[in-house]
Amino acid sequence: MKTVILCGGKGTRLSEETRLKPKPMEEGGTKPILRQIMHSYARHNNKEFILALGHLGDYIKDYFRKFYTLNSDFKVNLQNGEVEYLNSSRLDWNISLIDTGLESMTGGRLYHLRDILKQDDTFMVTYGDGVSNINIEKLIEFHRSHGKLATVTAVRPTARFGEMCIEDSVVTSFAEKPQASVGWINGGYFVFNKKVLDYIDGEQTILEKEPLENLTRDNQLMSFKHDGFWQCMDTLRDKTFLDSLSTQDPPPWLKG
Repeated sequence: MKTVILCGGKGTRLSEETRLKPKPMEEGGTKPILRQIMHSYARHNNKEFILALGHLGDYIKDYFRKFYTLNSDFKVNLQNGEVEYLNSSRLDWNISLIDTGLESMTGGRLYHLRDILKQDDTFMVTYGDGVSNINIEKLIEFHRSHGKLATVTAVRPTARFGEMCIEDSVVTSFAEKPQASVGWINGGYFVFNKKVLDYIDGEQTILEKEPLENLTRDNQLMSFKHDGFWQCMDTLRDKTFLDSLSTQDPPPWLKG
């Protein structure tokens, strides 16, 4: 099954970092977050990716064009130009890197890919700035079980601030930055039937507005609830947090 990763946004809320490179190429630890997202799919045997490019898309193209050079030790014979990689580990991923427009919205990027995506009945979509230990196999199984057109993964992120429960001015519970106990949010990690593309009008369509709202109206959107790890890289604060988690072996988005 094809997995589309939305990599074209300008990352304005992380503008301290994204003036020179796109947000999916920001490192959470020692590897770009985009590569870690792809790894989370590949470990569940989903290895066919479409990267929907836009802002600084050439940076991402250049990274994958030079992937083994950047991620391996090697020696070069300057007489004939031959390169021998000394410790490269070959990945069996298939990656299409496609320009979907500098100013396209999230739905618009899928609109530009519609001819490719309509070749199969079902495809997956996620954002290029969030990692999770979601079980992709169970997500796909859930989608196939309900027969609706779309599945969105619902997550409950860690609260930004500590959480207190109070009854009659008495603190009955105190937790420092717990996982939110109420309120599910869109965590990405979608599974779509190709008919979802009919809900997208053009490149200025925002996926999270009319398409998902109209799918909800038509009773065609189901939620896959994920209680495990999920974290986006929306701000510099988030990046610093992911950097700290990446020192774990394995990091939490590759556990479970």
